[in-house]
Amino acid sequence: MNATLSSGSLPVMRVHYAEILCQLAEERGVRRSDLVSVAGIRNSQLSHPDNFITLDQFTALCQQALTRCGDECLGLEYGKRLKFTAHGALSQAAISCDTLEQALAVLIKYFRIRFAYMSLAFFVEDEDAVIQLEIHHDTEKLHRFNIEVVMATLMDVNYLLFGTQLLDGGRCLVDYPRPEDVERYQYLFGGKVTFSAGVNQLRFRKSFLGLPMSLSNPVARRVAEAQCEEEMRQMEASASVSDRVLRLLESARDGRLPGLEDVAQQMGVSPRTLRRQLSAEGGGFHGLQESVRHQRARELLLRHSAMSIDEIAEHLGYSDPSNFGRAFRKWEGMSPSAWRRDNQT
Repeated sequence: MNATLSSGSLPVMRVHYAEILCQLAEERGVRRSDLVSVAGIRNSQLSHPDNFITLDQFTALCQQALTRCGDECLGLEYGKRLKFTAHGALSQAAISCDTLEQALAVLIKYFRIRFAYMSLAFFVEDEDAVIQLEIHHDTEKLHRFNIEVVMATLMDVNYLLFGTQLLDGGRCLVDYPRPEDVERYQYLFGGKVTFSAGVNQLRFRKSFLGLPMSLSNPVARRVAEAQCEEEMRQMEASASVSDRVLRLLESARDGRLPGLEDVAQQMGVSPRTLRRQLSAEGGGFHGLQESVRHQRARELLLRHSAMSIDEIAEHLGYSDPSNFGRAFRKWEGMSPSAWRRDNQT
């Protein structure tokens, strides 16, 4: 985890996600005790599905499982284990909608109550409906794992509800290189996967957005959405002001991060109040902005090799590339080009 980001210490992950991963690892011959002890999780915590663990604990568990199982595609297998019932009220609210488009709107709105370190966006581009995944508070060793988990989970639910229908004109794009064991991807995504795409997306024909949901139930949807709202409220109440600001900064889809005034407006406070609240927590708005820029700069340099340094600077909102260079040297002690060269695999 990036040391400047504090959300990892918050208890935001339901423990049954850890339990399912432990079960998968045990089937691969890995002892549960070895996983949970390194992650700092007590066995008693796994016994009740309403318990929570921190993001740091869950991240450590995933890293250990990935290393000890020795399976580079473990994320795909784990994602397929996360059946729609594993997501509780979130899944119930989505599958109870009238149409696929409504279901996606619900999924996007409440996704972070289950995966606080990721976000989903939905938009229409030309003839495609696009679900785009963004990962926040990521560790580089788990980047591919995290993408696999979400993509496999979404595809598993898709097959349950629509069979292979959405594969007609559909495809998956991921931002990491083609793996050796590509056959497992071909099976899950119908052979339509593009690697090193610079984005993480599931695309299908926009004409499918009106497809009816076979499990539509307005009453069940209202009940499930009310529970999602309550979980969202509890998550917000437990988060610090700094954490909430970070989430808003990270959710900005274009390169230019929102300013203090914009973020304050979204949080329903004045800029002066927001400054005071951040100061009381020992931080400041500029420092949070720089943390997000630093994280995005590393991701762009590593995973978007076709982008020049000047293009990355512009994408991050720097009007002068030299300003980006100075900021990056302050973060990493070397120029962006040198860092990219040293960290290319």
